[in-house]
Amino acid sequence: MMKHLASTTAMAVLLAGVANAGGHLAFAPGEGDFNWDSYNSFAEQYDLSGQSLSITGPWTGQDKDLVDSVIAYFEEATGAEVEYSGSDSFESDFVIAAEAGNPPQMAVFPQPGLMADMARQGNLVALPDGTGDWLRENYAAGESWVSLGTVDDTMYGFPYKIDVKSLVWYVPEAFEEAGYEVPETLEALKELTDQIVADGGTPWCIGLGSGAATGWPATDWVEDMMLRTQPPETYDAWVANELPFDSPEVVNAIEEFGYFARNDDYVSGGAEAVASTDFRDSPGGLFEVPPQCYMHKQATFIPTFFPEGTELGLDVDFFYFPAYEGEDLGQPVLGAGTLFVRTEESDVTAAFLDFLQTPIAHELWMAQSGFLTPYTEVNPDVFPTDTQRALNEILTNATTFRFDGSDLMPGEIGAGAFWTGMVDYVTGEDAEAVGAAIQERWEAIQ
Repeated sequence: MMKHLASTTAMAVLLAGVANAGGHLAFAPGEGDFNWDSYNSFAEQYDLSGQSLSITGPWTGQDKDLVDSVIAYFEEATGAEVEYSGSDSFESDFVIAAEAGNPPQMAVFPQPGLMADMARQGNLVALPDGTGDWLRENYAAGESWVSLGTVDDTMYGFPYKIDVKSLVWYVPEAFEEAGYEVPETLEALKELTDQIVADGGTPWCIGLGSGAATGWPATDWVEDMMLRTQPPETYDAWVANELPFDSPEVVNAIEEFGYFARNDDYVSGGAEAVASTDFRDSPGGLFEVPPQCYMHKQATFIPTFFPEGTELGLDVDFFYFPAYEGEDLGQPVLGAGTLFVRTEESDVTAAFLDFLQTPIAHELWMAQSGFLTPYTEVNPDVFPTDTQRALNEILTNATTFRFDGSDLMPGEIGAGAFWTGMVDYVTGEDAEAVGAAIQERWEAIQ
């Protein structure tokens, strides 16, 4: 589905960095701002010469080259031989291999739901004792990450390489000319929205069009609004359908999205254009002269569709989609990402999980391209650009992180009824009626 494809290629353009330096190791040990002490300390603990490790996952093309460049340091430190195989059909390939009793020793899951299914079917083994405590201590919003990787009170998934969705894009020059400042609360964002209208402008560009997947951008809005109006436990209950789609909490979140999307004065082209405007075209209004809109909410992948030659951090920038000051819910972040799991308990799989707990295992990818991490001990100086540093700060400043809710729901809901329901809503249907229709569909498939 488009939403999932977009998130898995999230930072190809936004976070383009330096290329692999070539040779066996991308960066000479001891050089640069990397935490080489963590690498040396890890290397002193292990001698896995003659052992091999098979890993499979969704990373192909440039991402495969990048993960291979990180794995090379694990091989250098331990003497183990690692084979990573990436596939666009990774999920189905893994299921087939697991059912045949011959899965790879480790895998990288972009979908926590698949991880949970595989764990409950007995195809995964738990992470080493203490992994959860390590995440609580070293990842921002650590409890969120423990929860994401846990199935039925057992931890199976180690989060690594994260994408951020809670972003608003804007053109700094347009803000400066109009005298606008980046809002730091959702209350201030609404005030800015009204101020832009009072000044004769249009605050937002919003587009839900995506072919057969039309409607998915609205689900991100609703998920972010759930995290800004309800505790994370309520979000979790909603995603698990323990809280019905037509409950007051969810209906309110839908209407919070409608506050922006269903107001003709707030949206470029008027509210009726929201459903028909393609999401790939929707940010274009930011770059018109005069601006056709001043803000666009979308995830890290959207610069792919900015005008050619757009320079991030100069021609366009982003800010964190802020939380309500009055709700006292901290700084929640909505996003996606990947989880390392293992199918066997062995020295080499335990060692690789230890490796993922070193700053160097994150910094090596950070310094190249397309990598964000909530690990607070990494050195942000290794990022090639200020844009990457600023994005990563959103993760490390987060008090709560939640995975994209629609991706955790059954496909018929998260990639079906939720999408179409949001189209019905922006075209005039009542939020409670939309929520009731989605809930009815959910109950029908149970």
